[in-house]
Amino acid sequence: MSEIGRALSIAGSMAWEITWALILGFALSAVVQAVVRRSTVVRLLGDDRPRTLTVAAGLGVASSSCSYAAVALARSLFRKGANFTAAMAFEIASTNLVVELGVILALLMGWQFTLAEFVGGPVMIVIMAVLFRIFLRERLLARARAQAARGLSGSMEGHAEMDSSVQREGSFARRLFSAEGHTAVAHVFVMEWAAILRDLVLGLLIAGAIAAWVPDSFWSAFFLDDHPLAAKLTGPLIGPLVAIASFVCSIGNVPLAVVLWKGGISFGGVIAFLYADLLILPILNIYRKYYGPRMTALILAVFFTAMAAAGYTVEFLFGALNLVPDHSHARLPDEGVSWNYTTALNIAFLLLAAALIHRFLRTGGPEMLRAMNRTNKSPSE
Repeated sequence: MSEIGRALSIAGSMAWEITWALILGFALSAVVQAVVRRSTVVRLLGDDRPRTLTVAAGLGVASSSCSYAAVALARSLFRKGANFTAAMAFEIASTNLVVELGVILALLMGWQFTLAEFVGGPVMIVIMAVLFRIFLRERLLARARAQAARGLSGSMEGHAEMDSSVQREGSFARRLFSAEGHTAVAHVFVMEWAAILRDLVLGLLIAGAIAAWVPDSFWSAFFLDDHPLAAKLTGPLIGPLVAIASFVCSIGNVPLAVVLWKGGISFGGVIAFLYADLLILPILNIYRKYYGPRMTALILAVFFTAMAAAGYTVEFLFGALNLVPDHSHARLPDEGVSWNYTTALNIAFLLLAAALIHRFLRTGGPEMLRAMNRTNKSPSE
Protein backbone atom coordinates (compact mmCIF):
# COMPACT_ATOMS: atom_id res chain seq x y z
CA MET A 1 0.00 0.00 0.00
CA SER A 2 2.87 2.37 0.72
CA GLU A 3 4.22 1.87 -2.83
CA ILE A 4 0.77 2.53 -4.30
CA GLY A 5 0.54 5.64 -2.18
CA ARG A 6 3.94 6.81 -3.41
CA ALA A 7 2.92 6.27 -7.04
CA LEU A 8 -0.30 8.24 -6.52
CA SER A 9 1.62 10.97 -4.70
CA ILE A 10 4.03 11.41 -7.63
CA ALA A 11 1.14 11.45 -10.10
CA GLY A 12 -0.74 14.01 -8.01
CA SER A 13 2.31 16.24 -7.63
CA MET A 14 2.90 16.24 -11.39
CA ALA A 15 -0.77 17.05 -12.00
CA TRP A 16 -0.61 19.99 -9.59
CA GLU A 17 2.60 21.24 -11.22
CA ILE A 18 1.04 21.47 -14.70
CA THR A 19 -2.58 22.47 -13.98
CA TRP A 20 -2.23 26.20 -14.66
CA ALA A 21 -0.24 25.59 -17.85
CA LEU A 22 -2.92 23.28 -19.22
CA ILE A 23 -5.70 25.77 -18.50
CA LEU A 24 -3.71 28.60 -20.09
CA GLY A 25 -2.93 26.57 -23.20
CA PHE A 26 -6.46 25.37 -23.78
CA ALA A 27 -7.90 28.83 -23.09
CA LEU A 28 -5.64 30.34 -25.77
CA SER A 29 -6.54 27.52 -28.15
CA ALA A 30 -10.25 28.07 -27.49
CA VAL A 31 -9.89 31.77 -28.29
CA VAL A 32 -8.32 30.98 -31.66
CA GLN A 33 -10.83 28.28 -32.53
CA ALA A 34 -13.69 30.59 -31.57
CA VAL A 35 -12.78 33.15 -34.23
CA VAL A 36 -11.21 31.06 -37.03
CA ARG A 37 -13.77 29.23 -39.15
CA ARG A 38 -13.12 25.64 -40.28
CA SER A 39 -13.91 26.57 -43.88
CA THR A 40 -11.09 29.13 -43.79
CA VAL A 41 -8.63 26.47 -42.64
CA VAL A 42 -9.63 24.11 -45.45
CA ARG A 43 -9.29 26.88 -48.03
CA LEU A 44 -5.73 27.61 -46.88
CA LEU A 45 -4.57 23.97 -47.09
CA GLY A 46 -5.17 23.17 -50.74
CA ASP A 47 -1.68 21.95 -51.72
CA ASP A 48 1.66 20.80 -50.29
CA ARG A 49 3.85 23.77 -51.19
CA PRO A 50 6.25 25.01 -48.49
CA ARG A 51 4.16 28.11 -47.84
CA THR A 52 1.00 26.01 -47.42
CA LEU A 53 2.74 23.61 -45.03
CA THR A 54 3.97 26.58 -43.00
CA VAL A 55 0.41 27.89 -42.78
CA ALA A 56 -0.83 24.40 -41.86
CA ALA A 57 1.70 24.13 -39.05
CA GLY A 58 0.82 27.61 -37.80
CA LEU A 59 -2.89 26.81 -37.76
CA GLY A 60 -2.13 23.55 -35.98
CA VAL A 61 -0.13 25.36 -33.30
CA ALA A 62 -3.04 27.76 -32.79
CA SER A 63 -5.68 25.01 -32.54
CA SER A 64 -4.11 22.62 -30.04
CA SER A 65 -5.77 19.27 -29.58
CA CYS A 66 -5.31 15.92 -27.97
CA SER A 67 -3.87 13.31 -30.31
CA TYR A 68 -7.21 11.62 -30.97
CA ALA A 69 -8.92 14.93 -31.75
CA ALA A 70 -6.00 16.03 -33.95
CA VAL A 71 -6.22 12.83 -36.01
CA ALA A 72 -9.99 13.18 -36.38
CA LEU A 73 -9.70 16.86 -37.29
CA ALA A 74 -7.05 16.16 -39.93
CA ARG A 75 -9.34 13.58 -41.52
CA SER A 76 -12.23 16.06 -41.41
CA LEU A 77 -10.10 18.67 -43.21
CA PHE A 78 -8.98 16.07 -45.79
CA ARG A 79 -12.60 15.05 -46.43
CA LYS A 80 -13.53 18.68 -47.06
CA GLY A 81 -10.80 19.22 -49.64
CA ALA A 82 -7.54 19.92 -47.83
CA ASN A 83 -4.35 18.44 -49.26
CA PHE A 84 -3.40 15.22 -47.44
CA THR A 85 0.18 16.28 -46.65
CA ALA A 86 -1.02 19.67 -45.41
CA ALA A 87 -3.63 17.95 -43.22
CA MET A 88 -0.90 15.74 -41.75
CA ALA A 89 1.29 18.81 -41.08
CA PHE A 90 -1.68 20.40 -39.32
CA GLU A 91 -2.15 17.19 -37.29
CA ILE A 92 1.50 17.04 -36.20
CA ALA A 93 1.61 20.71 -35.19
CA SER A 94 -1.70 20.65 -33.34
CA THR A 95 -0.53 17.99 -30.92
CA ASN A 96 3.26 18.45 -30.76
CA LEU A 97 3.98 22.16 -31.23
CA VAL A 98 1.45 23.76 -28.90
CA VAL A 99 1.79 26.26 -26.07
CA GLU A 100 0.67 24.03 -23.23
CA LEU A 101 3.09 21.27 -24.22
CA GLY A 102 6.01 23.70 -24.33
CA VAL A 103 5.16 25.20 -20.94
CA ILE A 104 4.73 21.79 -19.31
CA LEU A 105 8.01 20.52 -20.75
CA ALA A 106 9.76 23.59 -19.34
CA LEU A 107 8.14 23.08 -15.93
CA LEU A 108 8.86 19.36 -15.62
CA MET A 109 12.02 18.87 -17.68
CA GLY A 110 13.67 22.19 -18.50
CA TRP A 111 13.61 24.85 -21.20
CA GLN A 112 16.00 22.85 -23.38
CA PHE A 113 13.28 20.27 -24.04
CA THR A 114 10.79 22.98 -24.99
CA LEU A 115 13.29 24.47 -27.43
CA ALA A 116 14.12 21.03 -28.84
CA GLU A 117 10.43 20.26 -29.32
CA PHE A 118 9.94 23.40 -31.40
CA VAL A 119 13.20 22.95 -33.34
CA GLY A 120 12.56 19.30 -34.17
CA GLY A 121 8.89 19.80 -35.10
CA PRO A 122 9.53 21.72 -38.33
CA VAL A 123 12.27 19.22 -39.20
CA MET A 124 9.77 16.41 -38.81
CA ILE A 125 7.18 18.17 -40.99
CA VAL A 126 9.71 18.87 -43.76
CA ILE A 127 10.91 15.24 -43.81
CA MET A 128 7.31 14.00 -43.77
CA ALA A 129 6.42 16.23 -46.72
CA VAL A 130 9.44 15.05 -48.74
CA LEU A 131 8.69 11.38 -48.06
CA PHE A 132 5.02 11.78 -48.99
CA ARG A 133 6.05 13.60 -52.16
CA ILE A 134 8.27 10.62 -53.07
CA PHE A 135 6.14 7.66 -51.97
CA LEU A 136 2.49 8.78 -51.97
CA ARG A 137 0.97 7.70 -55.27
CA GLU A 138 -2.18 9.24 -56.72
CA ARG A 139 -3.98 5.88 -56.77
CA LEU A 140 -3.33 5.32 -53.05
CA LEU A 141 -4.40 8.88 -52.28
CA ALA A 142 -7.67 8.39 -54.19
CA ARG A 143 -8.39 5.21 -52.24
CA ALA A 144 -7.65 6.99 -48.97
CA ARG A 145 -9.96 9.86 -49.88
CA ALA A 146 -12.75 7.42 -50.75
CA GLN A 147 -12.20 5.60 -47.46
CA ALA A 148 -12.17 8.89 -45.52
CA ALA A 149 -15.50 9.85 -47.10
CA ARG A 150 -17.23 6.70 -45.85
CA GLY A 151 -17.94 8.18 -42.43
CA LEU A 152 -16.26 5.52 -40.32
CA SER A 153 -16.05 6.82 -36.78
CA GLY A 154 -13.00 7.02 -34.59
CA SER A 155 -12.31 8.47 -31.17
CA MET A 156 -13.22 12.20 -30.99
CA GLU A 157 -14.93 12.11 -34.38
CA GLY A 158 -17.80 14.20 -33.04
CA HIS A 159 -15.40 16.80 -31.70
CA ALA A 160 -13.67 17.05 -35.07
CA GLU A 161 -16.89 17.55 -36.99
CA MET A 162 -18.15 20.36 -34.75
CA ASP A 163 -17.18 23.87 -35.81
CA SER A 164 -17.73 26.08 -32.77
CA SER A 165 -16.36 29.26 -34.34
CA VAL A 166 -18.27 32.53 -34.18
CA GLN A 167 -20.27 33.01 -37.40
CA ARG A 168 -20.92 36.76 -37.11
CA GLU A 169 -18.84 39.22 -39.11
CA GLY A 170 -16.51 41.83 -37.68
CA SER A 171 -13.01 42.25 -36.31
CA PHE A 172 -11.18 39.66 -34.23
CA ALA A 173 -11.84 41.60 -31.01
CA ARG A 174 -15.49 42.26 -31.81
CA ARG A 175 -16.19 38.61 -32.52
CA LEU A 176 -14.22 37.41 -29.51
CA PHE A 177 -15.77 39.74 -26.94
CA SER A 178 -19.33 39.29 -28.14
CA ALA A 179 -21.74 37.07 -26.21
CA GLU A 180 -21.47 34.51 -29.01
CA GLY A 181 -17.66 34.64 -28.78
CA HIS A 182 -17.73 34.13 -25.02
CA THR A 183 -19.96 31.10 -25.48
CA ALA A 184 -17.82 29.66 -28.29
CA VAL A 185 -14.64 29.98 -26.20
CA ALA A 186 -16.32 28.23 -23.25
CA HIS A 187 -17.61 25.39 -25.44
CA VAL A 188 -14.27 24.75 -27.14
CA PHE A 189 -12.41 24.97 -23.83
CA VAL A 190 -14.56 22.34 -22.11
CA MET A 191 -14.61 20.01 -25.11
CA GLU A 192 -10.81 20.19 -25.41
CA TRP A 193 -10.56 19.13 -21.78
CA ALA A 194 -13.05 16.33 -22.38
CA ALA A 195 -10.81 15.17 -25.24
CA ILE A 196 -7.56 15.00 -23.27
CA LEU A 197 -8.70 14.12 -19.75
CA ARG A 198 -8.56 10.34 -20.16
CA ASP A 199 -5.07 10.35 -21.63
CA LEU A 200 -3.81 12.92 -19.16
CA VAL A 201 -4.98 10.90 -16.14
CA LEU A 202 -3.70 7.65 -17.66
CA GLY A 203 -0.32 9.21 -18.41
CA LEU A 204 0.05 10.60 -14.90
CA LEU A 205 -0.89 7.27 -13.30
CA ILE A 206 1.47 5.28 -15.54
CA ALA A 207 4.30 7.73 -14.93
CA GLY A 208 3.71 7.64 -11.18
CA ALA A 209 3.64 3.85 -11.13
CA ILE A 210 6.79 3.47 -13.23
CA ALA A 211 8.62 6.10 -11.19
CA ALA A 212 7.70 4.40 -7.93
CA TRP A 213 8.10 0.75 -8.92
CA VAL A 214 10.70 0.42 -11.71
CA PRO A 215 14.30 0.81 -10.47
CA ASP A 216 16.61 3.24 -12.26
CA SER A 217 19.01 0.38 -12.93
CA PHE A 218 16.50 -1.21 -15.32
CA TRP A 219 16.16 1.96 -17.40
CA SER A 220 19.91 2.54 -17.33
CA ALA A 221 20.51 -0.90 -18.85
CA PHE A 222 17.58 -0.62 -21.29
CA PHE A 223 18.71 2.73 -22.66
CA LEU A 224 22.44 1.79 -22.74
CA ASP A 225 23.24 4.60 -20.35
CA ASP A 226 26.77 3.24 -19.79
CA HIS A 227 27.51 3.54 -23.54
CA PRO A 228 26.90 7.21 -24.44
CA LEU A 229 27.42 6.91 -28.22
CA ALA A 230 25.24 3.79 -28.48
CA ALA A 231 22.57 5.53 -26.37
CA LYS A 232 22.55 8.51 -28.74
CA LEU A 233 22.33 6.27 -31.81
CA THR A 234 19.55 4.03 -30.49
CA GLY A 235 17.51 6.55 -28.46
CA PRO A 236 15.57 8.15 -31.34
CA LEU A 237 14.63 4.65 -32.56
CA ILE A 238 13.68 3.28 -29.13
CA GLY A 239 11.69 6.37 -28.12
CA PRO A 240 8.90 5.97 -30.72
CA LEU A 241 8.71 2.21 -30.04
CA VAL A 242 8.14 2.87 -26.34
CA ALA A 243 5.48 5.45 -27.25
CA ILE A 244 3.70 3.05 -29.62
CA ALA A 245 3.46 0.43 -26.88
CA SER A 246 2.52 2.85 -24.08
CA PHE A 247 -1.02 3.69 -25.31
CA VAL A 248 -0.51 7.18 -23.83
CA CYS A 249 -0.73 10.19 -26.09
CA SER A 250 -1.03 13.95 -26.17
CA ILE A 251 0.07 15.78 -23.03
CA GLY A 252 -0.37 12.56 -21.09
CA ASN A 253 2.98 11.29 -22.38
CA VAL A 254 4.98 14.18 -20.88
CA PRO A 255 4.99 12.71 -17.34
CA LEU A 256 6.20 9.41 -18.80
CA ALA A 257 8.89 11.30 -20.74
CA VAL A 258 10.13 12.69 -17.40
CA VAL A 259 10.46 9.13 -16.07
CA LEU A 260 12.26 7.93 -19.21
CA TRP A 261 14.69 10.87 -19.13
CA LYS A 262 15.39 10.30 -15.46
CA GLY A 263 15.96 6.64 -16.34
CA GLY A 264 18.64 7.41 -18.93
CA ILE A 265 17.08 7.66 -22.41
CA SER A 266 18.99 9.99 -24.73
CA PHE A 267 17.93 13.59 -25.36
CA GLY A 268 16.89 12.82 -28.94
CA GLY A 269 15.10 9.70 -27.72
CA VAL A 270 12.89 11.79 -25.43
CA ILE A 271 11.96 14.15 -28.27
CA ALA A 272 11.20 11.27 -30.65
CA PHE A 273 9.11 9.65 -27.88
CA LEU A 274 7.07 12.83 -27.44
CA TYR A 275 6.43 13.14 -31.19
CA ALA A 276 5.28 9.51 -31.46
CA ASP A 277 2.02 10.14 -29.61
CA LEU A 278 0.49 10.05 -33.11
CA LEU A 279 1.59 6.42 -33.60
CA ILE A 280 0.22 4.65 -30.53
CA LEU A 281 -1.65 1.44 -31.33
CA PRO A 282 -5.22 2.80 -30.88
CA ILE A 283 -4.46 5.69 -33.23
CA LEU A 284 -2.92 3.36 -35.82
CA ASN A 285 -6.22 1.47 -35.75
CA ILE A 286 -8.07 4.76 -36.32
CA TYR A 287 -5.83 5.50 -39.31
CA ARG A 288 -6.78 2.07 -40.67
CA LYS A 289 -10.48 2.92 -40.40
CA TYR A 290 -10.01 6.41 -41.83
CA TYR A 291 -7.66 5.76 -44.73
CA GLY A 292 -7.31 1.99 -45.20
CA PRO A 293 -4.47 -0.42 -44.29
CA ARG A 294 -2.08 0.57 -47.11
CA MET A 295 -2.19 4.27 -46.31
CA THR A 296 -1.85 3.42 -42.60
CA ALA A 297 1.33 1.46 -43.35
CA LEU A 298 2.69 4.44 -45.29
CA ILE A 299 1.77 6.87 -42.48
CA LEU A 300 3.50 4.62 -39.94
CA ALA A 301 6.67 4.36 -42.02
CA VAL A 302 6.80 8.07 -42.90
CA PHE A 303 5.96 9.34 -39.41
CA PHE A 304 8.38 6.95 -37.70
CA THR A 305 11.19 7.97 -40.06
CA ALA A 306 10.45 11.68 -39.64
CA MET A 307 10.19 11.41 -35.84
CA ALA A 308 13.46 9.50 -35.54
CA ALA A 309 15.19 11.94 -37.90
CA ALA A 310 13.95 14.89 -35.83
CA GLY A 311 15.26 13.13 -32.72
CA TYR A 312 18.70 12.69 -34.28
CA THR A 313 18.69 16.33 -35.41
CA VAL A 314 18.11 17.74 -31.93
CA GLU A 315 20.41 15.14 -30.34
CA PHE A 316 23.46 16.17 -32.33
CA LEU A 317 22.57 19.85 -32.82
CA PHE A 318 21.94 20.46 -29.13
CA GLY A 319 24.96 18.32 -28.26
CA ALA A 320 27.18 20.45 -30.49
CA LEU A 321 25.80 23.60 -28.85
CA ASN A 322 26.23 22.10 -25.35
CA LEU A 323 22.52 22.51 -24.63
CA VAL A 324 21.74 18.95 -23.55
CA PRO A 325 20.99 18.99 -19.80
CA ASP A 326 22.54 16.47 -17.46
CA HIS A 327 20.45 13.45 -16.45
CA SER A 328 21.41 14.07 -12.84
CA HIS A 329 19.34 17.27 -12.86
CA ALA A 330 16.16 15.36 -13.68
CA ARG A 331 13.56 15.36 -10.95
CA LEU A 332 10.05 14.12 -10.38
CA PRO A 333 7.73 16.56 -8.61
CA ASP A 334 6.85 14.93 -5.30
CA GLU A 335 6.57 17.79 -2.83
CA GLY A 336 2.77 17.97 -3.10
CA VAL A 337 0.86 21.21 -2.58
CA SER A 338 2.62 24.11 -0.88
CA TRP A 339 2.22 27.87 -0.99
CA ASN A 340 4.38 29.01 -3.90
CA TYR A 341 4.02 30.53 -7.34
CA THR A 342 2.54 27.29 -8.72
CA THR A 343 -0.28 27.36 -6.19
CA ALA A 344 -0.99 31.03 -6.88
CA LEU A 345 -1.12 30.44 -10.63
CA ASN A 346 -3.28 27.34 -10.19
CA ILE A 347 -5.81 29.29 -8.11
CA ALA A 348 -5.98 32.10 -10.67
CA PHE A 349 -6.39 29.80 -13.67
CA LEU A 350 -8.81 27.46 -11.87
CA LEU A 351 -11.03 30.51 -11.33
CA LEU A 352 -10.81 31.20 -15.08
CA ALA A 353 -11.70 27.56 -15.82
CA ALA A 354 -14.64 27.75 -13.42
CA ALA A 355 -15.98 30.84 -15.23
CA LEU A 356 -15.72 29.12 -18.61
CA ILE A 357 -17.35 25.93 -17.31
CA HIS A 358 -20.19 28.00 -15.82
CA ARG A 359 -20.76 29.62 -19.21
CA PHE A 360 -20.61 26.20 -20.88
CA LEU A 361 -23.28 24.80 -18.55
CA ARG A 362 -25.61 27.77 -19.06
CA THR A 363 -25.45 27.84 -22.86
CA GLY A 364 -26.32 24.34 -24.00
CA GLY A 365 -22.84 22.90 -23.61
CA PRO A 366 -23.87 19.60 -21.97
CA GLU A 367 -26.21 18.80 -24.87
CA MET A 368 -23.40 19.50 -27.36
CA LEU A 369 -21.02 17.27 -25.38
CA ARG A 370 -23.57 14.45 -25.34
CA ALA A 371 -24.03 14.80 -29.10
CA MET A 372 -20.25 14.64 -29.55
CA ASN A 373 -20.07 11.49 -27.42
CA ARG A 374 -22.90 9.86 -29.35
CA THR A 375 -20.98 10.47 -32.58
CA ASN A 376 -17.79 9.05 -31.02
CA LYS A 377 -19.63 5.85 -30.02
CA SER A 378 -21.48 5.31 -33.29
CA PRO A 379 -20.78 1.85 -34.77
CA SER A 380 -18.20 1.73 -37.53
CA GLU A 381 -19.09 0.23 -40.87
